Order: sequence, then C-alpha cells, then structure tokens
Amino acid sequence: MAHNRYFIVWLFFLCNAALAFADDTSSCYRIEPWTIAGIVFADVLLTLILVALTYRCASIRREKFENADKVYMNVRANCKK
Repeated sequence: MAHNRYFIVWLFFLCNAALAFADDTSSCYRIEPWTIAGIVFADVLLTLILVALTYRCASIRREKFENADKVYMNVRANCKK
C-alpha cells in the first residue's frame, strides 16, 4: 500500500513540475459562447430529426408487419342470387 501512495505523490509532483515549466500559454484558443451555443443547438436539432425519422420508419414497418396477417379475399359465399 505504501508503494502505491509514493507513486501517487511522485506522479502529482511530476504533473505540477510539467505545469511549472510550461512557459507559453498564449497559444490557447478562445471559443466564443455563441459558437458553443450554436454547436449545441445544431446537435439537439440533428438529434431530434434523427429521432423523428427513426420513429417514422419504425411505425411504417410496424404497420406493414401488422397488416401482413390480414387477407382480403373476394368470397361470394354469403351473396344469394
């Protein structure tokens, strides 16, 4: 157990050292909030379209499956001449 604890402490200090020696943080790219909102909105819209298409295709397939057992025959046995 002690070996794992020393490894975690060593890893923690190693990560902090890597951050301390990083000299340039000016290369970070800033994303505008409206860009993120547009991406989220487009993702929700695309998800809703896919759900609607899937539901429509599944309902058409279900109707075909339910109507497959119905047999329409032109039977004239009940017609009296």
